[in-house]
Amino acid sequence: MNILTEKFNTPYHSAPFNSIKNEDYLPAFRELIRKSEEEIDRIVSNPEAPSFENVIEALAYSGEQLDTASHIFFNLNSAETSDELQQLAQEISPILTEYSSRISQNEALFDKIKKVYDDREIYPLNDEKNMLLEETYKGFVRSGALLNEKDKEQLKQINMDLSLKSLQFGQNVLASTNAYYKQVTRKEDLAGIPDAILEQYAEEAKERGLEGWVITLQYPSYIPLMTYAENRELRRELALANGKKSFDGGEFDNQGLIKELLQLKQKKAELLGYKNYAEYVLEERMAKSPDSVLNFLNELLTKARPYAEQEIKELENLAQADGIEAIQSYDHAYYAEKLRKQRFDLNDEELKPYFPLEQVQEAVFRLSERLFGLTFTERTDIPKYHEDVKTYEVQENGVYKALLYVDYFPRKGKRAGAWMTSYKNQYRKNGENSRPHISIVCNFTKPTKDTPSLLTFQEVTTLFHEFGHALHGMLADTQYPNLSGTSVKWDFVELPSQFLENFCYEPEFLKTFARHYQTGSVLPDDKIKKIEQSKNFMEGYQTLRQIGFGMLDMNYHTRPKELENKSVKEFEDEYTQATQLYPSNPDTAMSPSFSHIFQGGYSAGYYSYKWAEVLDADAFQYFKENGIFNPEVAARYKILLSSGGTKDPMELYKAFRGSEPKVESLLKRAFGS
Repeated sequence: MNILTEKFNTPYHSAPFNSIKNEDYLPAFRELIRKSEEEIDRIVSNPEAPSFENVIEALAYSGEQLDTASHIFFNLNSAETSDELQQLAQEISPILTEYSSRISQNEALFDKIKKVYDDREIYPLNDEKNMLLEETYKGFVRSGALLNEKDKEQLKQINMDLSLKSLQFGQNVLASTNAYYKQVTRKEDLAGIPDAILEQYAEEAKERGLEGWVITLQYPSYIPLMTYAENRELRRELALANGKKSFDGGEFDNQGLIKELLQLKQKKAELLGYKNYAEYVLEERMAKSPDSVLNFLNELLTKARPYAEQEIKELENLAQADGIEAIQSYDHAYYAEKLRKQRFDLNDEELKPYFPLEQVQEAVFRLSERLFGLTFTERTDIPKYHEDVKTYEVQENGVYKALLYVDYFPRKGKRAGAWMTSYKNQYRKNGENSRPHISIVCNFTKPTKDTPSLLTFQEVTTLFHEFGHALHGMLADTQYPNLSGTSVKWDFVELPSQFLENFCYEPEFLKTFARHYQTGSVLPDDKIKKIEQSKNFMEGYQTLRQIGFGMLDMNYHTRPKELENKSVKEFEDEYTQATQLYPSNPDTAMSPSFSHIFQGGYSAGYYSYKWAEVLDADAFQYFKENGIFNPEVAARYKILLSSGGTKDPMELYKAFRGSEPKVESLLKRAFGS
């Protein structure tokens, strides 16, 4: 018996992680693909006239077991991978891609879908059913249903190649990150670095059987070094290593893969009748076109650049006082922290004792209860994939609402960054509301034998960000799984996450949880005031940085042919030049580790972070006008979250806010104008 092909005999049918063996995956995927294709065959061979129920709805509910197995496998490949899992991913990804192509290019199935779509006026469909019909039809067309047989076969091969190459890109970044470490044997070389971080470096060295201290490129190790180390040469060395990830010409170099991925995306777009891949992607986004994205980014660039230049000038003045004539990018975090300390009398190490991880988590739990009526109870009987993971049953008014997994600490088998994902989507069927299983994955500093995990304030906002995504998933209340939770337009998906970050800067809320882990004392009012005042510290710089990523992404996906005559480094420098504030280092490039667009789902979509900032600034302004815990406003926002992708996102937003979002809300929050 293969446990992945059976109904899970676990609480709430949660993933049976402790019973799954690596050798289960490949045969399970083959069997579940076979079962899913049988479901498709039943839809196609149904002798009854095509209808919304026997075609569109039946298709939406098909393949549930296959989806569950896919969620389990690929989530683990991100959070707890191994050489064996990575090898399996290379085998499983093309199998799934080929299966997906067979479904999307099934002519008999598409004929039935098209018949229902063409006759849609005769069906009494509500908004959600209309959206499902529209998305199903468009999804098939955008997957090649209208192509001839030769082009369908070519598209199928392109999709398979994209799947494998994007997977390889991510594996290279992880391997390149893990391959580097810096051993330091003299404590004076680590001057300026707080004791808690030194303890972390010492433990890393001990785990590796080395003397002294070890710094890695994992963010909880790398960022403190860049922020606090007085040793400029050490900062330069680490920044160089970080900037060379998958860009050193070695085994894990991604430059060739970038060109191959972009060529494949361009071919796919042209095959489907689009000028470029960005046009293909943006047809299904709020922004609609590359021109509207670039206009949006350029409008922000014009507004933000003077602020950013002034910020860098202030850092240059500090650096010159230390005898540094020309400040470099590897000096930025160090002098920004100095300036922040000088201006606001704040530094992360002073704040961290007030933000132990468990306390911050409890705060976001209580906020969810206050706004949305959710409660969280830890469960020890839910299987988990690593001892660091904790699981919670989420309830609303005493009724089961969702499962939540939290996985907070870095490991060799976990990719960098922070993300929310799901193991099971919510949907309603046959009178039952099947609830979601949601996961948050982060890379915070691990507790030591003497100190709990203490978060920087940026990590506090990161936890709230991912929890905003999680609420989108946990509050889902739709009929169909493919319109549930975060299944929304990509430039709308960041609204719930970025919205929740705003609460971290509200004194009224901060006072409820920012307490010293040893003394229990509340974070002093003057520090809370400084946090509030520092919200927009280096906002110009950060805005330009995000705009630069967005512009680079958009140009990669509108101008890929230019890479035939340019290196990745040349292309990157050219299309980020307008946003650069420091000299470019010829030995580093960020594109080869730009996993968001080359491995994740942000291809031609990185702009959505800034786009969603307009939405979240406008939405939170509405809360501020009415009280940040206002129950009526929270109830309206809860409807937006629970509606998933059942309506056009602008319709959902206007129903919540009463008007379209205004870019002025973001500019006012960021720059006071």
